[in-house]
Amino acid sequence: MKLQISLTGLVLVLTVFAAPCIAQRGRGGGGEGGNSGYGALGVPGTNADTAGSKYVGFRYGVVKELNKDELVLTKTDAGVDETFKFSKKTKFVHDGKGSSLETLKVGDKVWVDAAEDKKTGDLTVRKVVSGASLM
Repeated sequence: MKLQISLTGLVLVLTVFAAPCIAQRGRGGGGEGGNSGYGALGVPGTNADTAGSKYVGFRYGVVKELNKDELVLTKTDAGVDETFKFSKKTKFVHDGKGSSLETLKVGDKVWVDAAEDKKTGDLTVRKVVSGASLM
């Protein structure tokens, strides 16, 4: 009888403490920890379950600086600003369609596919994806 009461009490305690954790994890748009409204990398407006799986290997960030030769991203997964160089082969996609460098603006959220030069360490952009196609 005592064992049955103890087990019932244990189940009750676990249920009371586990319920808020389960509810937190179940909210949409959450990355690790289930922060509602925050997605991949803790960045508002991204969704790790949709955009992140679509752009595995890409780097996410917000355009901080932009010119014809390079792109600087802030709020990256590296936690620091990152500079990427453009090449003649760089492709741009905006809203799921081919676009150009002129489409990008400071403040845009983007996914960048880049290759690192083993000698210099420079990051060269292969593809930049922006717009509604991110989600």
